[in-house]
Formats: sequence, C-alpha cells, structure tokens
Amino acid sequence: MTEFQHIYWGYEITYPDFWHHQKIQDIDYFVSTVDAIEPNYDGSGAGQIQIRGEWNWARQNVEPLWNIQLGKLASLFGAKNVGSAPWRLGEASGLEAEIVLPKKDNLRLWTGILMHDFLILHFLVTHPKTEREKFEPEATKIITSLKFPKTFAGVQLSSEGLPLPPDFTAIDPQHILKDISDPDNWRAFSGLSDVGALQSFYLRELTLHNWTIVEYVPFTSLSELGFARYKLEKDKQQITLGLMPAEEVESENKSTQSNIVYKISSL
Repeated sequence: MTEFQHIYWGYEITYPDFWHHQKIQDIDYFVSTVDAIEPNYDGSGAGQIQIRGEWNWARQNVEPLWNIQLGKLASLFGAKNVGSAPWRLGEASGLEAEIVLPKKDNLRLWTGILMHDFLILHFLVTHPKTEREKFEPEATKIITSLKFPKTFAGVQLSSEGLPLPPDFTAIDPQHILKDISDPDNWRAFSGLSDVGALQSFYLRELTLHNWTIVEYVPFTSLSELGFARYKLEKDKQQITLGLMPAEEVESENKSTQSNIVYKISSL
C-alpha cells in the first residue's frame, strides 16, 4: 500500500500500490489505471477519486459550501434527485450524497464534503456503472483511510527556523517588493501552491515549530490586502510573513504559483 500525504492540506490517505496519483490544477486524482485520468475513458479500470482542498478561513458552516458543490454538480451532470446524509470520518464531519443521473447515463456519481478545523475537503467519485463491482470497494477503502497526521515528511526549515514547504526555492525579495529599504533583512521563496493551501500549511507547521502567532490576517477573495499576513515571535526573533499569489503558470498541470516573503527583526 502507498501512503499519500498532502503536505499543504494536512491529510493522508492510503491507496493500493498499483493505483496512480496525479494532480491537475487544484484537484488530486486517484485512479487504478492512468487511462482513467481522461474524463471520457470507460474501459477496464475506469473510475476516479477526486479530492480538492479549500481554506475555510472564516470557519463558515459546511452546509452553504455543500449546497454550492451540489448545485455545480447538478448543473454539470444533469442530476435530478440529490438526497444528502450526514457523513463523519475520524476527526472530520460533513455531508455525502449519491447523485442520481438520467437513466441513459452509464455513469455513477457520489460526492461528499468534510470539515476539519479551517480545512474543507471536497470529494467526488465517478465510475461507469459496469465497473462498480470492481471500483467501489477499493474507492471506499481509500476514502475511509483518511487521516490528519501531526507531522509530514518534506518540511524544510530556513536559517531562522521558519518552516518552508518542499520545492519552494529562494529568490531575490526585491523581485517581489520593489521598495525594500533594508533588503538584508528580507527573504523570499517561490513555488507551486495556491495561497489557501499555504495558509493551511503554515497554521499547522508554525505551531509545531514553536512559533507564536501574534497576528494573522487571512488572504481571501474579499481582502484588500492582497496577501495573507502573519506576525510571529520565537527566541527573541520577530518575523513578518506574507503569503501572496504570483501568477498562473503555463504548464501541463496549470498549477498556481505563490510567493513567500518575510522580514526578520529582533524583539
């Protein structure tokens, strides 16, 4: 069995060694054959598990988010009858539903939503009805293996002891902030992640690495600030940390690029 840890959203699932994982934009796909990544594939092993994380900075109730999810699916797939049921999995709780599609459609569709602290996880399982006997038992085992571990492999530390996600590389802070008067006190990193996922990463990792969060201003679509801001303290150090979107990267996965920028000062 293969353990998959999402270092940003903070969850772990286990899937069979012969299954495959692929990230496309902000969705993680799990399939039993690589051909199943294609949405119109209906051959042997067809079926997908999709998981998408969302940063619920306001700890909004799950029901409005669930209604939005169901509305999008109903519009996309032409669903008619959608009956929701409470769903609990370990430390997370939410709702689930079997989506009833038109009879002529060979597709089976199940969806769910789970809330865990500030995190929302959206689930979608699709497969041809003819593959249900093979696909559903494995998909159920994979989803019910969901955990929220306390530590994750791959976390880096800066020279100041600030946690950094893997694959973020150091860049010149003045490439991001043009008017820095004291560049020696600034650090910057760039990598592939959206800002919501970075906020999830830092809320978990800052506490684990004994940083005190003095202030946290979240980044949201309603924010005029344009970035998430943290004021941190540890061992007579003070850090002002900013997490900001950079630009859309034209690549195969079309991931979002973000920047991490922080200023170091003494208490």
